[in-house]
Amino acid sequence: MSNAPHPPLNPLPRLIFASRWLQLPLYLGLIVAQGVYVFLFLKELWHLIHDAAALNEQQIMLIVLGLIDVVMISNLLVMVIVGGYETFVSRLNLKGHPDQPEWLSHVNASVLKVKLAMAIIGISSIHLLKTFIEAGQVGLPICTPALLAASAPCAKLTTDGVMWQAIIHGLFILSAIGIAYTDKLMGATLQKHEKH
Repeated sequence: MSNAPHPPLNPLPRLIFASRWLQLPLYLGLIVAQGVYVFLFLKELWHLIHDAAALNEQQIMLIVLGLIDVVMISNLLVMVIVGGYETFVSRLNLKGHPDQPEWLSHVNASVLKVKLAMAIIGISSIHLLKTFIEAGQVGLPICTPALLAASAPCAKLTTDGVMWQAIIHGLFILSAIGIAYTDKLMGATLQKHEKH
């Protein structure tokens, strides 16, 4: 790779290229959102530990699934923050760092899209599993500790709600398959052009 100095850009291209730094506050905001998720995780974990004796197995399972959900959303945030910054703003220069994520070495917009789609399917799966666990309570009010603490009305699980959640999850899966297939086609087309 040549280390020759790059020719200076004209003012307009320089401004357009520098505009990528406008995304920096967005990524910093996502870091703050991740901090909020850490707080939420610790709060739910405390609730699980503090009330473990009073909770039945199903309630414990729902709280644990909620914790897994928070972790998966946090993983999604890390992918967007690190992968998005590396792809669209600036290099992180992590080459050789022992903690560099394995996927970051070959990240690009296509890889990031597929990884995000898979993470969203994982999060949707957790929500759907929680719904299936609560399926025996269809039509009954569901009062979570958060709703009770906020004096908010209890939610109701309906058969239509379960059906739509399953349909939306299926659409997420189809979308991810479509994105992966499109990226595979584009990769094959690029390889064909490179050979010619």
